[in-house]
This record gives sequence, structure tokens and C-alpha cells, in this order.
Amino acid sequence: MNVLTFDDHSTAMPLLQELVDGMSYRIIMSTIDDAKTAIQISLENSLPLSSTYKKIKKLHEVGILFVERIELDGKGKKVFYYRSKIKSMEFNLTKDQVVLQFEKNDVRISSALINIDNITAS
Repeated sequence: MNVLTFDDHSTAMPLLQELVDGMSYRIIMSTIDDAKTAIQISLENSLPLSSTYKKIKKLHEVGILFVERIELDGKGKKVFYYRSKIKSMEFNLTKDQVVLQFEKNDVRISSALINIDNITAS
């Protein structure tokens, strides 16, 4: 497991909030085993499509989702397939720090799991 230690709660808390948000959780769980399009994720989880796109963008920006592949549809439009970088996560909150442990979803994923400033790997 990769371990990230945050000495500053203000850095860790937004990430934790994103991970435990109901919609984020459903999107992450939906994309652990297979890469899916935003439309597939939306339909599978009964989520509004526009909200799904917004949440996918946020999860992609913080490094939780990645684009596994891009295909062209019948009209020549790009279709993005998203997949979760994390298979599982544990966290420990203390007065002084937040420790997050991530199990990577796939060994082919680079070691840069999440791009956040002020992260110290232990």
C-alpha cells in the first residue's frame, strides 16, 4: 500500500471529503474493475449526467481517476473511458496528522497516485 502523511489537515480534509462524498464513492466503485464512460457511470448509478461529468472532472484533477483510453464514436467524437486509480483506502486521523493508505488499482499505474502539494510519503 502507498502511504501518504499529511501534517496539515487543511490539505487532507478536502481529499477525504471528496472520497467519502456519496457520488464520488459510487463513481470510484463503478470504475475499479472496468474503465467506463461518463454516460455508463451515470446510467449505472442513476446519477444526473451533468453532475457525473463535474464529479469525474474533480476526481480526475485530484488524481483519483485516470483516462484509460479514448475512442472515437460513430460521429468522430472523442469518448473518454475513466478508471479508478485506487482499489482500496484506509485513513487514520490524529490531532497532529492524517495518514492515508491507498492500494493501487493496477500495477501499470505510475507511482504518482495523487497530485497534491505538501505530501510526505512514509
